[in-house]
Amino acid sequence: MKKLEVHFLGGSGTVTGSKFYLHTEEVKILVDCGLFQGLKELRRQNWERLPVDVSEIDYVLLTHGHLDHCGYLPLLVRHGFRGKILGTAPTLEIARIILEDSAKIQEEEAEKANKEAYSKHDPALPLYTEEDVAFALNFFEQIEEGEKLSLSEHCDARFFYNGHIIGSTYIEIDLHGKRLVFSGDVGRQEDELLNPPKQPDWADYLFVESTYGDRQHPDEDVAHILTGLIRETLSHRGTLIIPSFAVERLQSLMYQLWKLYKKNRIPNIPIFVDSPMGNNVLEVFKDFPNWHKLTPEEYRNMCNHITLVSSYAETWETIDDTRPKIVIAGSGMVTGGRVLTYIKQLGDMDTTTILLVGFQAEETRGRKLLEGATELKIYGKYVPIKAKLYHLESLSAHADQGELLTWMGSIKNIPEKVFLVHGEQEAMEVYKKKIEERFNWNCHIPKMHEVVEILL
Repeated sequence: MKKLEVHFLGGSGTVTGSKFYLHTEEVKILVDCGLFQGLKELRRQNWERLPVDVSEIDYVLLTHGHLDHCGYLPLLVRHGFRGKILGTAPTLEIARIILEDSAKIQEEEAEKANKEAYSKHDPALPLYTEEDVAFALNFFEQIEEGEKLSLSEHCDARFFYNGHIIGSTYIEIDLHGKRLVFSGDVGRQEDELLNPPKQPDWADYLFVESTYGDRQHPDEDVAHILTGLIRETLSHRGTLIIPSFAVERLQSLMYQLWKLYKKNRIPNIPIFVDSPMGNNVLEVFKDFPNWHKLTPEEYRNMCNHITLVSSYAETWETIDDTRPKIVIAGSGMVTGGRVLTYIKQLGDMDTTTILLVGFQAEETRGRKLLEGATELKIYGKYVPIKAKLYHLESLSAHADQGELLTWMGSIKNIPEKVFLVHGEQEAMEVYKKKIEERFNWNCHIPKMHEVVEILL
């Protein structure tokens, strides 16, 4: 009888930092390698070494390229990993863009903190550098969606399209006759840009995300809400700031706004996209047309309708532009990036509107805004917030409770165990009850750093 140890090194009891380590005598695999975001006690763990020998890891399998699934890779390599980092071609391209951007922001913020002396650390240091990222990229190796990969004599893996963002997949690992399925982040059944997620038909052990395990997305008329907010912005001669995740959400917003203009539902209000990373992701949409719904003509027309901001000087020009305007800027949880400059300069005006369009993790500035914060700490100083706040949950790239149940409902067998991951505790508790009621499956909510032993 062979033995498998599963180490829950992240994405356990929390939405961020996904890392699931599979340890056998034959092969050692890390599924995802993400950074923690949000709560300070979680973010501190980004600075700590993993409690396993990373030099032994043979493969990292990436479900997709978001920071909370790939952002720890430069540190993994710095600490001795020399195996292969496998993912679909668009996932690896997205991961490269996100890691390079992450390192750049960290280096810039460390430099700013040292210059303005607002950090408790002396000196303030970046978590990793652009040089660290460049070295980590040497271990990237692309795979084809649906292709069977032999990882060892008794271990195969396959990656299947699951929506969420461009390149995103769930992963099946067949190990000594047992199938482990890692959902990654499951996309929506109906999405403006992406096709519905494919579904697994068999799982002996299922590791499923539960970000929205406790709720359904509201049935919102997104076009109607956007139209109303834009008319209000025009009437007040203000600014509509939309903090956005640079991958898929930003492109989806661009597409929605372009469609509204094309249908004469909104006037030709200036729209600025200020996200160097988001601009780079647009190139990924151009390079991988088979991974999304946009035609080349739609892509071209959408890009031509919107002003892409590249330099920081242009950010200030956009802020100083007195016309009513829409600004879409990273990051989606208001944790960093160019959106901080806009909120710092314009957030204390009652003519400003801030529209949040995705999940906001605990202790992020986005969550604080949702909870009614009247000030935000930005670059070491507290900024008063007088802007009106709106939240569009239906624009989330994550499947809700009903869509997650539909996704796993295609599994023909009864899994030996279902592990609920990538969710806040309350959401997972609700989702656990729902799965047990619907399928009568054995569910477990693993704790951070828990080790589960499976006999194969």
